[in-house]
Amino acid sequence: MMRGMGNMQGMMKQMQKMQKEMVKEQEALHQKEFLGESTNGYVKATFTGNKQLKDLAINEAIVDAEDIDMLQDMVIMAINDGIAKIEKETEQTMGKYTKGIPGL
Repeated sequence: MMRGMGNMQGMMKQMQKMQKEMVKEQEALHQKEFLGESTNGYVKATFTGNKQLKDLAINEAIVDAEDIDMLQDMVIMAINDGIAKIEKETEQTMGKYTKGIPGL
């Protein structure tokens, strides 16, 4: 009966250690910058790892008052690209912690 308790304590210590590592990695991920771009690179959206838009750069060569739709499409493309990059890296970084845990 007592042997089981020691094992449980060891498991709890391991979980706490893993949780600390997970928090550290998540914080590092949030510090990183991700660059999303439209297909031609005319619009660039810079995000932090926690999906905050930090900067949006639009090349003036594509600013055309007659064609606002194209500009809007490129901005959306750059933003979606940046978010996709964050999600991919988040999955690669944090996935090892959430594998096999239901609901995560």
